[in-house]
Amino acid sequence: MGGGRTRRRSTVIPQPADQIANRRRKGRHGGRPPAFDREAYKQRNTVERCINRLKNWRGLATRYEKTATVYQAGLHIAGIFIWSAR
Repeated sequence: MGGGRTRRRSTVIPQPADQIANRRRKGRHGGRPPAFDREAYKQRNTVERCINRLKNWRGLATRYEKTATVYQAGLHIAGIFIWSAR
């Protein structure tokens, strides 16, 4: 698993405080801190919370349906319920 720089991807999660302290302690040899995009992090957080709510539906979390079409229909129905409950 390569880091964000080797594959030309930007970091979406903030750097933990202990890693910041370790980087500062190493000084020049600590390397360059990863870039952090606050807007991309907000979008990622929204998607993760939505997936978390979908997993509350037992049939979706364990994938009881055999066909992709029926599973996708269940996702749509759950999405409608979640969206309408807002």
